Amino acid sequence: MTKPTTMNASRRAFMQRASALSVAGVATPWALNLAALSEASAATASDYKAIVCVFLYGGNDYGNTLVPYDTSGYNAYQALRPTLAYARDALTPTALKPVADPKDSAGFSHQYALAPGLAPLLPVFNAGKLGVVLNVGTLIQPTTKLQYTNKSVLLPPKLFSHNDQQSVWQSSAAEGARSGWGGRMGDLFQSGNAVSTFTCVNVSGNAVYLSGKTAVQYQVSTSGSVPLSALQSPLFGSAACSNALRSLVTQSRTHLLENEYNRVTNRAIDANVTLTAALASAPVLKTVFPAKNSLADQLKLVSKMISTASTLGAKRQVFFVSIGGFDTHDGLVDKHPVLMTQVGDAMAAFYNATVELGVDSQVTTFTASDFGRTLSGNNDGSDHGWGSMHFVMGGAVNGQRFYGTSPVIASNGPDDVGQGRLLPTTSVDQYAATLGKWLGVSDSDLLMLLPNLANYNVSSRNLGFV
Repeated sequence: MTKPTTMNASRRAFMQRASALSVAGVATPWALNLAALSEASAATASDYKAIVCVFLYGGNDYGNTLVPYDTSGYNAYQALRPTLAYARDALTPTALKPVADPKDSAGFSHQYALAPGLAPLLPVFNAGKLGVVLNVGTLIQPTTKLQYTNKSVLLPPKLFSHNDQQSVWQSSAAEGARSGWGGRMGDLFQSGNAVSTFTCVNVSGNAVYLSGKTAVQYQVSTSGSVPLSALQSPLFGSAACSNALRSLVTQSRTHLLENEYNRVTNRAIDANVTLTAALASAPVLKTVFPAKNSLADQLKLVSKMISTASTLGAKRQVFFVSIGGFDTHDGLVDKHPVLMTQVGDAMAAFYNATVELGVDSQVTTFTASDFGRTLSGNNDGSDHGWGSMHFVMGGAVNGQRFYGTSPVIASNGPDDVGQGRLLPTTSVDQYAATLGKWLGVSDSDLLMLLPNLANYNVSSRNLGFV
Protein backbone atom coordinates (compact mmCIF):
# COMPACT_ATOMS: atom_id res chain seq x y z
CA MET A 1 0.00 0.00 0.00
CA THR A 2 1.36 3.42 -0.91
CA LYS A 3 1.79 6.05 1.74
CA PRO A 4 -0.77 8.89 1.69
CA THR A 5 0.40 12.20 0.38
CA THR A 6 0.81 15.17 2.66
CA MET A 7 -2.26 16.73 1.04
CA ASN A 8 -4.42 13.68 1.75
CA ALA A 9 -3.16 13.46 5.32
CA SER A 10 -3.93 17.13 5.86
CA ARG A 11 -7.39 16.70 4.38
CA ARG A 12 -8.17 13.76 6.65
CA ALA A 13 -6.90 15.59 9.71
CA PHE A 14 -9.01 18.64 8.84
CA MET A 15 -12.13 16.55 8.29
CA GLN A 16 -11.61 14.63 11.53
CA ARG A 17 -11.30 17.71 13.66
CA ALA A 18 -14.13 19.57 11.95
CA SER A 19 -16.44 16.58 12.39
CA ALA A 20 -15.45 16.03 16.00
CA LEU A 21 -15.83 19.64 17.02
CA SER A 22 -19.30 19.83 15.47
CA VAL A 23 -20.72 17.90 18.42
CA ALA A 24 -19.20 20.27 20.97
CA GLY A 25 -22.57 21.86 21.68
CA VAL A 26 -23.60 18.95 23.90
CA ALA A 27 -20.32 17.17 24.60
CA THR A 28 -17.35 19.55 24.55
CA PRO A 29 -14.85 17.38 26.50
CA TRP A 30 -15.68 14.39 24.30
CA ALA A 31 -15.30 16.47 21.15
CA LEU A 32 -11.93 17.85 22.18
CA ASN A 33 -10.65 14.41 23.14
CA LEU A 34 -11.79 12.97 19.84
CA ALA A 35 -10.25 15.83 17.89
CA ALA A 36 -6.91 15.06 19.50
CA LEU A 37 -6.97 11.43 18.38
CA SER A 38 -5.35 10.05 15.26
CA GLU A 39 -7.49 8.02 12.90
CA ALA A 40 -9.65 5.46 14.70
CA SER A 41 -8.48 1.87 14.63
CA ALA A 42 -10.15 -0.06 11.87
CA ALA A 43 -12.54 -2.81 12.92
CA THR A 44 -12.19 -6.09 11.07
CA ALA A 45 -14.93 -8.51 10.10
CA SER A 46 -14.98 -11.82 8.27
CA ASP A 47 -18.76 -12.11 7.96
CA TYR A 48 -21.43 -9.77 6.59
CA LYS A 49 -23.73 -7.54 8.67
CA ALA A 50 -25.82 -4.48 7.93
CA ILE A 51 -28.01 -2.12 9.90
CA VAL A 52 -30.86 -0.26 8.19
CA CYS A 53 -32.31 2.92 9.69
CA VAL A 54 -35.94 3.65 8.79
CA PHE A 55 -36.43 7.32 9.70
CA LEU A 56 -39.98 8.64 10.12
CA TYR A 57 -39.64 12.37 9.44
CA GLY A 58 -41.95 14.77 11.24
CA GLY A 59 -42.26 13.10 14.63
CA ASN A 60 -44.28 9.88 14.67
CA ASP A 61 -47.39 9.75 16.85
CA TYR A 62 -46.46 6.99 19.29
CA GLY A 63 -49.95 6.74 20.82
CA ASN A 64 -51.51 5.53 17.58
CA THR A 65 -48.54 3.36 16.61
CA LEU A 66 -48.17 1.15 19.67
CA VAL A 67 -51.59 1.44 21.28
CA PRO A 68 -52.35 0.63 24.95
CA TYR A 69 -54.57 -2.45 24.96
CA ASP A 70 -55.02 -3.57 28.58
CA THR A 71 -58.30 -2.28 30.00
CA SER A 72 -56.95 0.46 32.27
CA GLY A 73 -54.32 1.54 29.78
CA TYR A 74 -56.77 1.72 26.90
CA ASN A 75 -59.30 3.66 28.97
CA ALA A 76 -56.65 6.23 29.93
CA TYR A 77 -55.51 6.49 26.30
CA GLN A 78 -59.08 6.95 25.05
CA ALA A 79 -59.83 9.57 27.70
CA LEU A 80 -56.77 11.64 26.75
CA ARG A 81 -57.53 11.59 23.01
CA PRO A 82 -61.25 10.94 22.56
CA THR A 83 -61.28 12.19 18.96
CA LEU A 84 -58.08 10.38 17.93
CA ALA A 85 -58.19 7.00 19.67
CA TYR A 86 -58.71 3.73 17.85
CA ALA A 87 -61.76 1.73 18.90
CA ARG A 88 -60.55 -1.11 21.11
CA ASP A 89 -62.31 -3.71 18.95
CA ALA A 90 -60.30 -2.48 15.94
CA LEU A 91 -57.10 -3.35 17.82
CA THR A 92 -57.99 -6.93 18.72
CA PRO A 93 -56.51 -8.45 15.51
CA THR A 94 -53.15 -6.75 16.15
CA ALA A 95 -52.94 -7.23 19.92
CA LEU A 96 -49.39 -8.32 20.79
CA LYS A 97 -48.72 -11.48 22.77
CA PRO A 98 -45.15 -11.10 23.99
CA VAL A 99 -43.02 -13.53 25.92
CA ALA A 100 -43.71 -11.32 28.95
CA ASP A 101 -45.83 -8.20 29.38
CA PRO A 102 -43.77 -5.06 29.95
CA LYS A 103 -44.01 -3.19 33.25
CA ASP A 104 -44.07 0.47 34.20
CA SER A 105 -41.93 2.11 36.88
CA ALA A 106 -44.44 1.11 39.56
CA GLY A 107 -44.29 -2.54 38.53
CA PHE A 108 -47.69 -2.75 36.83
CA SER A 109 -47.92 -4.83 33.65
CA HIS A 110 -49.27 -3.45 30.38
CA GLN A 111 -50.50 -4.78 27.07
CA TYR A 112 -50.22 -3.20 23.64
CA ALA A 113 -51.54 -3.57 20.11
CA LEU A 114 -50.00 -2.50 16.85
CA ALA A 115 -51.77 0.13 14.78
CA PRO A 116 -54.00 -1.79 12.34
CA GLY A 117 -51.86 -0.58 9.44
CA LEU A 118 -48.88 -2.39 10.95
CA ALA A 119 -50.67 -5.75 10.78
CA PRO A 120 -48.10 -7.15 8.28
CA LEU A 121 -45.50 -6.92 11.06
CA LEU A 122 -47.54 -9.07 13.46
CA PRO A 123 -46.28 -12.39 11.99
CA VAL A 124 -42.72 -11.10 12.26
CA PHE A 125 -43.29 -10.24 15.94
CA ASN A 126 -44.90 -13.63 16.62
CA ALA A 127 -41.96 -15.36 14.95
CA GLY A 128 -39.63 -13.70 17.43
CA LYS A 129 -37.98 -11.47 14.81
CA LEU A 130 -39.46 -8.10 15.82
CA GLY A 131 -38.98 -6.33 19.15
CA VAL A 132 -40.35 -3.10 20.61
CA VAL A 133 -38.23 -0.50 22.38
CA LEU A 134 -40.36 1.54 24.76
CA ASN A 135 -40.10 5.26 25.42
CA VAL A 136 -36.79 5.94 23.69
CA GLY A 137 -35.65 9.47 22.95
CA THR A 138 -32.87 12.02 23.05
CA LEU A 139 -31.16 12.38 26.42
CA ILE A 140 -27.80 13.56 27.70
CA GLN A 141 -28.01 11.48 30.88
CA PRO A 142 -30.66 9.59 32.86
CA THR A 143 -33.23 12.22 33.79
CA THR A 144 -36.12 12.24 36.26
CA LYS A 145 -39.19 14.41 35.98
CA LEU A 146 -38.07 16.42 39.03
CA GLN A 147 -34.68 17.04 37.44
CA TYR A 148 -36.38 18.09 34.23
CA THR A 149 -38.75 20.44 36.06
CA ASN A 150 -35.94 21.95 38.15
CA LYS A 151 -33.65 22.16 35.12
CA SER A 152 -30.94 20.55 37.23
CA VAL A 153 -29.49 18.31 34.49
CA LEU A 154 -28.26 18.86 30.96
CA LEU A 155 -31.01 18.42 28.39
CA PRO A 156 -30.81 17.93 24.61
CA PRO A 157 -30.59 21.25 22.76
CA LYS A 158 -33.81 22.79 21.47
CA LEU A 159 -36.24 20.10 22.58
CA PHE A 160 -39.36 19.72 20.43
CA SER A 161 -37.70 21.38 17.41
CA HIS A 162 -37.90 19.26 14.25
CA ASN A 163 -34.51 20.05 12.72
CA ASP A 164 -32.58 19.96 15.96
CA GLN A 165 -34.14 16.77 17.30
CA GLN A 166 -33.68 15.03 13.96
CA SER A 167 -30.02 15.98 14.22
CA VAL A 168 -29.68 14.96 17.88
CA TRP A 169 -31.26 11.58 17.07
CA GLN A 170 -28.87 11.04 14.19
CA SER A 171 -25.68 12.66 15.49
CA SER A 172 -25.94 13.53 19.22
CA ALA A 173 -25.76 17.24 18.38
CA ALA A 174 -28.06 20.03 17.26
CA GLU A 175 -28.61 21.08 13.66
CA GLY A 176 -25.30 21.80 11.96
CA ALA A 177 -23.56 18.64 13.16
CA ARG A 178 -21.11 17.24 10.63
CA SER A 179 -21.16 13.56 11.55
CA GLY A 180 -23.72 11.02 12.70
CA TRP A 181 -23.38 7.83 14.68
CA GLY A 182 -24.12 5.66 11.64
CA GLY A 183 -21.33 7.34 9.70
CA ARG A 184 -18.95 7.16 12.65
CA MET A 185 -19.56 3.42 12.80
CA GLY A 186 -18.87 3.34 9.07
CA ASP A 187 -15.50 4.99 9.74
CA LEU A 188 -14.43 1.91 11.67
CA PHE A 189 -15.47 -0.61 9.03
CA GLN A 190 -14.87 1.03 5.67
CA SER A 191 -11.29 -0.20 5.35
CA GLY A 192 -12.59 -3.77 5.64
CA ASN A 193 -14.81 -3.33 2.58
CA ALA A 194 -13.28 -3.88 -0.84
CA VAL A 195 -14.89 -0.63 -1.99
CA SER A 196 -15.20 1.78 0.93
CA THR A 197 -17.72 3.88 -1.02
CA PHE A 198 -20.46 1.33 -0.35
CA THR A 199 -20.09 1.38 3.45
CA CYS A 200 -22.67 4.11 4.16
CA VAL A 201 -25.54 4.15 1.66
CA ASN A 202 -28.42 6.63 1.64
CA VAL A 203 -31.43 5.89 -0.54
CA SER A 204 -33.43 8.97 0.48
CA GLY A 205 -31.18 11.95 -0.18
CA ASN A 206 -28.88 13.23 2.53
CA ALA A 207 -28.78 12.72 6.30
CA VAL A 208 -26.19 13.60 8.92
CA TYR A 209 -26.71 10.10 10.36
CA LEU A 210 -24.53 8.59 7.60
CA SER A 211 -21.77 11.20 7.59
CA GLY A 212 -18.58 9.97 9.21
CA LYS A 213 -15.26 11.60 9.99
CA THR A 214 -13.78 9.92 6.94
CA ALA A 215 -16.66 7.82 5.60
CA VAL A 216 -18.81 9.69 3.10
CA GLN A 217 -22.41 8.67 2.53
CA TYR A 218 -23.04 7.31 -0.95
CA GLN A 219 -26.38 8.58 -2.22
CA VAL A 220 -28.37 6.43 -4.61
CA SER A 221 -31.86 6.54 -6.06
CA THR A 222 -34.43 3.75 -5.87
CA SER A 223 -33.20 2.72 -9.33
CA GLY A 224 -29.58 2.46 -8.27
CA SER A 225 -26.58 4.74 -8.62
CA VAL A 226 -26.97 8.23 -10.04
CA PRO A 227 -24.82 8.55 -13.19
CA LEU A 228 -23.25 11.65 -14.66
CA SER A 229 -25.49 11.86 -17.72
CA ALA A 230 -22.91 13.56 -19.94
CA LEU A 231 -20.69 10.50 -19.56
CA GLN A 232 -23.45 7.98 -20.20
CA SER A 233 -23.80 8.94 -23.84
CA PRO A 234 -21.49 11.00 -26.06
CA LEU A 235 -21.61 14.67 -25.06
CA PHE A 236 -22.90 16.69 -28.02
CA GLY A 237 -22.68 13.42 -29.93
CA SER A 238 -18.90 13.31 -29.51
CA ALA A 239 -16.96 10.71 -27.54
CA ALA A 240 -14.04 13.14 -27.53
CA CYS A 241 -16.17 15.71 -25.70
CA SER A 242 -17.19 13.13 -23.09
CA ASN A 243 -13.58 12.12 -22.56
CA ALA A 244 -12.53 15.75 -22.22
CA LEU A 245 -15.27 16.36 -19.64
CA ARG A 246 -14.24 13.30 -17.66
CA SER A 247 -10.64 14.49 -17.62
CA LEU A 248 -11.69 17.95 -16.42
CA VAL A 249 -13.82 16.67 -13.53
CA THR A 250 -11.49 13.89 -12.34
CA GLN A 251 -7.87 15.00 -12.79
CA SER A 252 -5.76 15.96 -9.79
CA ARG A 253 -5.56 19.64 -8.90
CA THR A 254 -3.18 21.68 -6.77
CA HIS A 255 -5.96 23.58 -5.00
CA LEU A 256 -7.09 21.58 -1.94
CA LEU A 257 -10.86 22.07 -2.35
CA GLU A 258 -10.80 21.74 -6.13
CA ASN A 259 -8.81 18.53 -5.86
CA GLU A 260 -11.23 17.18 -3.27
CA TYR A 261 -14.19 17.96 -5.54
CA ASN A 262 -12.59 16.10 -8.44
CA ARG A 263 -11.64 13.18 -6.19
CA VAL A 264 -15.28 12.81 -5.08
CA THR A 265 -16.51 13.09 -8.66
CA ASN A 266 -14.08 10.41 -9.82
CA ARG A 267 -15.19 8.16 -6.98
CA ALA A 268 -18.85 8.66 -7.99
CA ILE A 269 -18.10 7.77 -11.61
CA ASP A 270 -16.23 4.61 -10.64
CA ALA A 271 -18.89 3.65 -8.09
CA ASN A 272 -21.62 4.04 -10.69
CA VAL A 273 -19.86 1.59 -13.01
CA THR A 274 -19.25 -0.93 -10.20
CA LEU A 275 -22.72 -0.77 -8.66
CA THR A 276 -24.57 -0.79 -12.00
CA ALA A 277 -22.76 -3.97 -13.00
CA ALA A 278 -23.39 -5.60 -9.62
CA LEU A 279 -27.12 -4.78 -9.62
CA ALA A 280 -27.45 -6.08 -13.18
CA SER A 281 -26.33 -9.50 -11.95
CA ALA A 282 -28.35 -9.42 -8.70
CA PRO A 283 -30.80 -12.29 -8.15
CA VAL A 284 -34.42 -11.60 -9.10
CA LEU A 285 -36.46 -11.48 -5.91
CA LYS A 286 -39.72 -13.37 -5.65
CA THR A 287 -40.75 -11.20 -2.70
CA VAL A 288 -43.32 -8.66 -3.83
CA PHE A 289 -42.84 -5.10 -2.62
CA PRO A 290 -45.98 -2.95 -2.52
CA ALA A 291 -46.50 -0.50 -5.38
CA LYS A 292 -46.87 3.26 -4.96
CA ASN A 293 -44.95 3.13 -1.69
CA SER A 294 -41.79 5.25 -1.59
CA LEU A 295 -40.44 3.51 1.52
CA ALA A 296 -40.94 0.11 -0.11
CA ASP A 297 -39.09 1.33 -3.21
CA GLN A 298 -36.15 2.40 -1.07
CA LEU A 299 -36.05 -0.85 0.90
CA LYS A 300 -36.29 -2.86 -2.31
CA LEU A 301 -33.11 -1.15 -3.53
CA VAL A 302 -31.44 -1.86 -0.17
CA SER A 303 -32.33 -5.54 -0.51
CA LYS A 304 -30.81 -5.59 -4.00
CA MET A 305 -27.62 -3.97 -2.75
CA ILE A 306 -27.41 -6.43 0.13
CA SER A 307 -27.80 -9.29 -2.36
CA THR A 308 -24.68 -8.01 -4.15
CA ALA A 309 -22.59 -7.57 -0.97
CA SER A 310 -20.25 -10.42 -1.84
CA THR A 311 -19.79 -9.07 -5.36
CA LEU A 312 -19.00 -5.63 -3.98
CA GLY A 313 -16.73 -7.08 -1.30
CA ALA A 314 -18.77 -5.51 1.52
CA LYS A 315 -18.46 -6.86 5.05
CA ARG A 316 -20.24 -4.10 6.97
CA GLN A 317 -22.84 -1.66 5.65
CA VAL A 318 -25.04 1.04 7.14
CA PHE A 319 -28.17 2.05 5.19
CA PHE A 320 -30.62 4.93 5.58
CA VAL A 321 -34.15 5.13 4.21
CA SER A 322 -36.96 7.46 5.20
CA ILE A 323 -40.57 8.46 4.82
CA GLY A 324 -42.09 11.85 5.66
CA GLY A 325 -45.52 13.18 6.60
CA PHE A 326 -45.51 12.45 10.33
CA ASP A 327 -45.96 16.06 11.50
CA THR A 328 -49.63 15.41 12.20
CA HIS A 329 -50.81 18.59 13.88
CA ASP A 330 -54.07 18.07 12.04
CA GLY A 331 -55.80 15.31 10.15
CA LEU A 332 -54.13 12.60 12.24
CA VAL A 333 -57.10 10.23 12.02
CA ASP A 334 -56.95 10.30 8.23
CA LYS A 335 -53.21 10.67 7.60
CA HIS A 336 -51.57 8.48 10.20
CA PRO A 337 -53.26 5.15 9.32
CA VAL A 338 -52.11 5.61 5.71
CA LEU A 339 -48.54 6.18 6.87
CA MET A 340 -48.70 3.15 9.18
CA THR A 341 -49.87 1.00 6.28
CA GLN A 342 -46.96 2.18 4.13
CA VAL A 343 -44.48 1.46 6.92
CA GLY A 344 -45.97 -1.92 7.79
CA ASP A 345 -46.17 -3.12 4.19
CA ALA A 346 -42.65 -1.90 3.34
CA MET A 347 -40.90 -3.28 6.41
CA ALA A 348 -42.64 -6.65 6.18
CA ALA A 349 -41.69 -6.99 2.51
CA PHE A 350 -38.09 -6.07 3.30
CA TYR A 351 -37.87 -8.66 6.08
CA ASN A 352 -39.31 -11.30 3.73
CA ALA A 353 -36.73 -10.33 1.12
CA THR A 354 -33.88 -10.83 3.59
CA VAL A 355 -35.31 -14.25 4.44
CA GLU A 356 -35.47 -15.12 0.74
CA LEU A 357 -31.85 -14.02 0.33
CA GLY A 358 -30.81 -16.04 3.38
CA VAL A 359 -29.42 -12.97 5.17
CA ASP A 360 -32.19 -12.21 7.66
CA SER A 361 -29.86 -12.93 10.60
CA GLN A 362 -27.26 -10.59 9.13
CA VAL A 363 -29.52 -7.56 8.66
CA THR A 364 -31.07 -5.57 11.50
CA THR A 365 -33.63 -2.88 10.70
CA PHE A 366 -34.75 -0.24 13.18
CA THR A 367 -37.06 2.76 13.23
CA ALA A 368 -36.30 6.29 14.39
CA SER A 369 -38.07 9.66 14.31
CA ASP A 370 -37.62 13.29 15.35
CA PHE A 371 -39.59 12.68 18.55
CA GLY A 372 -42.89 11.24 19.72
CA ARG A 373 -45.99 13.41 19.96
CA THR A 374 -48.34 14.52 22.70
CA LEU A 375 -50.83 11.96 23.93
CA SER A 376 -53.30 14.76 24.59
CA GLY A 377 -54.92 15.69 21.31
CA ASN A 378 -55.89 19.06 19.88
CA ASN A 379 -59.15 17.66 18.45
CA ASP A 380 -57.66 16.99 15.03
CA GLY A 381 -54.04 16.04 15.71
CA SER A 382 -51.19 15.96 18.20
CA ASP A 383 -48.27 18.27 18.93
CA HIS A 384 -44.50 17.85 19.22
CA GLY A 385 -43.43 15.47 21.96
CA TRP A 386 -40.28 13.70 23.16
CA GLY A 387 -40.06 9.98 23.92
CA SER A 388 -41.54 7.44 21.52
CA MET A 389 -41.86 3.74 20.70
CA HIS A 390 -39.66 2.09 18.09
CA PHE A 391 -39.21 -1.27 16.40
CA VAL A 392 -36.16 -3.44 15.73
CA MET A 393 -36.47 -6.24 13.17
CA GLY A 394 -34.30 -9.04 11.85
CA GLY A 395 -33.32 -12.64 12.24
CA ALA A 396 -30.80 -11.78 14.97
CA VAL A 397 -33.36 -9.80 17.00
CA ASN A 398 -34.52 -11.25 20.32
CA GLY A 399 -38.07 -10.55 19.30
CA GLN A 400 -41.59 -11.00 20.65
CA ARG A 401 -40.33 -8.90 23.56
CA PHE A 402 -40.48 -5.35 24.86
CA TYR A 403 -37.39 -3.46 25.94
CA GLY A 404 -37.41 -0.56 28.35
CA THR A 405 -40.06 0.69 30.74
CA SER A 406 -43.73 1.19 29.93
CA PRO A 407 -44.82 4.80 30.45
CA VAL A 408 -47.65 5.52 32.85
CA ILE A 409 -50.59 6.85 30.84
CA ALA A 410 -51.87 9.75 32.89
CA SER A 411 -52.18 13.49 32.51
CA ASN A 412 -49.29 15.04 34.43
CA GLY A 413 -48.23 11.52 35.41
CA PRO A 414 -44.70 10.47 36.42
CA ASP A 415 -43.59 10.09 32.78
CA ASP A 416 -45.43 13.13 31.40
CA VAL A 417 -43.64 16.49 31.10
CA GLY A 418 -46.74 18.14 29.64
CA GLN A 419 -49.66 17.19 27.39
CA GLY A 420 -48.57 13.57 27.26
CA ARG A 421 -45.01 14.34 26.18
CA LEU A 422 -43.08 11.33 27.42
CA LEU A 423 -39.87 11.86 29.36
CA PRO A 424 -37.67 9.18 27.75
CA THR A 425 -36.53 6.33 29.94
CA THR A 426 -34.27 4.87 27.25
CA SER A 427 -31.75 7.04 25.43
CA VAL A 428 -30.86 7.10 21.75
CA ASP A 429 -27.26 6.40 22.82
CA GLN A 430 -28.31 3.12 24.46
CA TYR A 431 -30.38 2.23 21.39
CA ALA A 432 -27.45 3.00 19.09
CA ALA A 433 -24.90 1.23 21.30
CA THR A 434 -26.91 -1.99 21.19
CA LEU A 435 -26.96 -1.86 17.39
CA GLY A 436 -23.28 -0.93 17.23
CA LYS A 437 -22.28 -3.76 19.55
CA TRP A 438 -24.04 -6.25 17.28
CA LEU A 439 -22.36 -4.73 14.25
CA GLY A 440 -18.99 -5.34 15.89
CA VAL A 441 -18.02 -2.00 17.43
CA SER A 442 -15.94 -2.45 20.57
CA ASP A 443 -17.04 -1.10 23.95
CA SER A 444 -14.22 1.44 23.95
CA ASP A 445 -15.08 2.67 20.45
CA LEU A 446 -18.77 2.95 21.38
CA LEU A 447 -17.83 5.37 24.15
CA MET A 448 -16.02 7.50 21.58
CA LEU A 449 -18.74 7.32 18.93
CA LEU A 450 -21.67 7.98 21.29
CA PRO A 451 -20.78 10.97 23.48
CA ASN A 452 -23.48 10.48 26.13
CA LEU A 453 -23.10 6.72 26.59
CA ALA A 454 -20.58 7.15 29.41
CA ASN A 455 -23.36 8.73 31.50
CA TYR A 456 -25.08 5.34 31.72
CA ASN A 457 -24.12 2.35 33.84
CA VAL A 458 -22.20 -0.33 31.97
CA SER A 459 -25.00 -2.83 32.62
CA SER A 460 -27.59 -0.59 30.95
CA ARG A 461 -25.68 0.34 27.80
CA ASN A 462 -26.69 -2.79 25.89
CA LEU A 463 -30.46 -3.15 25.79
CA GLY A 464 -30.18 -6.78 24.69
CA PHE A 465 -32.66 -6.68 21.80
CA VAL A 466 -30.13 -8.12 19.39
